[in-house]
Amino acid sequence: MFLILTLALLPLGLIALVASLQAIRTTDLEKEALLRVAVTQSARQLSADLASDRTALMLTANTFAATGPDPAMCARLSAFLAAHDRGDGRYYIYDRHGRRLCGSPLPEPEGLTPAQRFSGQTVQLLPAAQFLVNRAQSGNGAVVALAYYSRSYLEMMANPSGALQNRRISLHQGQDSLLISHPATLSHGRSTTLSARLDPPDMILTMSLRDPPVTLARMLSLFLPLVMWFAAAAIGWFVVNRLLIRPLVLLRRSVAAYQPGAVLEPMRRIRTPAQEIVALGNTFREISEDVATHEMEMAEGLETQRKLTREVHHRVKNNLQIIASLINLHARSAHDAEAVEAYATIQRRVDALSVVHRNHYAELEEHRGVGVRSLISELSASLRATAPAEARRFGIQIDSDNLHISQDVAVPIAFLLTELVELAMLSDPRAAMRISVQLEDEREDRAVLHITSPALRGSPEMTERLEERYGRVLTGLSRQLRAPLEHDPENGDYAIAITVLP
Repeated sequence: MFLILTLALLPLGLIALVASLQAIRTTDLEKEALLRVAVTQSARQLSADLASDRTALMLTANTFAATGPDPAMCARLSAFLAAHDRGDGRYYIYDRHGRRLCGSPLPEPEGLTPAQRFSGQTVQLLPAAQFLVNRAQSGNGAVVALAYYSRSYLEMMANPSGALQNRRISLHQGQDSLLISHPATLSHGRSTTLSARLDPPDMILTMSLRDPPVTLARMLSLFLPLVMWFAAAAIGWFVVNRLLIRPLVLLRRSVAAYQPGAVLEPMRRIRTPAQEIVALGNTFREISEDVATHEMEMAEGLETQRKLTREVHHRVKNNLQIIASLINLHARSAHDAEAVEAYATIQRRVDALSVVHRNHYAELEEHRGVGVRSLISELSASLRATAPAEARRFGIQIDSDNLHISQDVAVPIAFLLTELVELAMLSDPRAAMRISVQLEDEREDRAVLHITSPALRGSPEMTERLEERYGRVLTGLSRQLRAPLEHDPENGDYAIAITVLP
């Protein structure tokens, strides 16, 4: 496949070598680099000139604020600023009362009121007057020195050597902007624009340079790589689709339609010179044969295991029923009341274990665990059937969500319910009981089991029975459930958290 694709794209590769688009790109990059250097140097030059003039202005303002107006100092400032060949640049020094202490003979440009002379940025644009003002105040704020720069002088400061030709230069400060130069060649066509920050940083110098005009040769050079790319993509797609993609799509569909136990034969419908795809199809066929053989063996083993498990559960259930029958037989032959009660207690626990086993065996095929509602219902019916004569009317109300638990949880719960029901029947045979199992609000794998009955309220008799036997049994069962068994003696409520299956 690699050799075929290489030979198919070789003519287009030769055409691509002839193309010289890299030269055009290099030219554009050089132009942008030169423009970046120019705007950076101009910003530095303009910032340096403004900072130098501002230093002279501040020195003069501090001198005037300390000693008063000094004609000699004013003359030196005029000579320093004139040395820069500022053209029609202008400077003025004022005190807080609006009196001019020093300044050039030219009239001051409009744009600043007397109150605004002492406020605003250090360097400020005056778009209406087409000037830039450079401001310096004395240390005590009593005197301010202002220097105004016209557009022509700003153009000279931004381009001291005159090397920048046909470039549009402008200054921006917030919403204000001042156009310094705008050649007529930039009125039409596209241009490249770059910016650089001055000192102060809130002022930006922007420079634009017109892009070369679009000619026929440039358009052909520009679009030739696109035509070559499209042709190469079309030819490459045709070759790859016919020799690679279509065989892979057919192979994927054959694998997607695979059914367990079947044997894949994808290469019957696929014709391709790619030996890798042929080897992959043969590998799928071999894997499907192995999977079919193993699934047949696993199905036979699973059926055997299911039969063995069903037989074991059946025998365990029969053994539990035999044990319960033997206990019942011995209980009938007993004459002592304590012996009869002991046999009944044992029988109730065997019945509880038998109930758990029957429910687990019923849910075994679906692997859902033991149903909590059916377990409690069957267990309650069994306990009422084996209850003493005076407790045959002992009522049990069940309120449970549709929950399932594992056998490891079901056994201690069955014994716990048996102990508490028996304790309640002994304490008050005529009372009733409510058993509820509800999910916790914040967790889906935890539920709370509540056993509530007036017969389980705190009393001296209840305390004595708990200390004699029931307390130790209940504590052991709560440890098996790995949760504390909470008792509310006033309401006769026992509560414990249990783990449920999702």
